[in-house]
Amino acid sequence: MPNKITQIKVLGTGCPTCHRLHELTIQAHKDLEIDQPVEYIQDIQKIIDLGLMTLPVLIIKDKIVIAGKIPE
Repeated sequence: MPNKITQIKVLGTGCPTCHRLHELTIQAHKDLEIDQPVEYIQDIQKIIDLGLMTLPVLIIKDKIVIAGKIPE
């Protein structure tokens, strides 16, 4: 079986705002019945390597869809 590439990523330091975005993302996946894993990246070096300076960040299919806030 080929490796599944994670298309959905939440990046953050583990702060309450970052954690909340991760929780909301997981809940949206359950509600929409999406069978795609959500990767939660907390490694600050990986975040810096991606050139991101504002957290939290939600990335879907390599595109930033939310940065620096959580949705209302």
